Amino acid sequence: MTFAYLVLLLIGAYLVGSIPFAIVSSRVFGLSDPRSYGSGNPGATNVLRSGNKAAAALTLAGDCLKGWLAVWVAKELGFDATAVALAGLAAFLGHVFSVFLRFKGGKGVATALGVIAGFNLYIALACLGVWLLVALISRYSSAAALAAALVAPIVTGFVSGNMVTTSVALVIAMILVWRHAANIRRLLAGTEGKIGQRK
Repeated sequence: MTFAYLVLLLIGAYLVGSIPFAIVSSRVFGLSDPRSYGSGNPGATNVLRSGNKAAAALTLAGDCLKGWLAVWVAKELGFDATAVALAGLAAFLGHVFSVFLRFKGGKGVATALGVIAGFNLYIALACLGVWLLVALISRYSSAAALAAALVAPIVTGFVSGNMVTTSVALVIAMILVWRHAANIRRLLAGTEGKIGQRK
């Protein structure tokens, strides 16, 4: 594949990642813009604060799917492991810095999971297991996301054995932690909202 094809792949992955499913699903179900309540984050957890579980589930599925789709398409088109990893990163960056939201997107947890699932399903299941365990114990989505983010590059390194893929997982994890800076402050202050808490 030529450099021009790689550029087109990354642009396509970024645009797919930029689709704001939290806002799309909210409009489908006649809900308020998720940026106007709760944490203000256009993501599944905040949509759940509206009380509409179906809208939250649609958001979660859409955000996961777009991360997975970018990686799957890259693989199907015959790109090498480096290009595949970069396509996943582009989709993730699209979600976090969405061109459709003036480069102010969500935190990227679900999209990151989709990207990781595209890399390797077993890595994604390990990360999901960590998320579920921490979420069940703490009832804090942010704490669960941070725990899963920290585990992701470690598991990716062991399972994939690919330096570029592991590096991309590490970059994604670092961005996730950065995007959760306000959540970390609220967790330390004891003011963080719990899963399912209404707006």
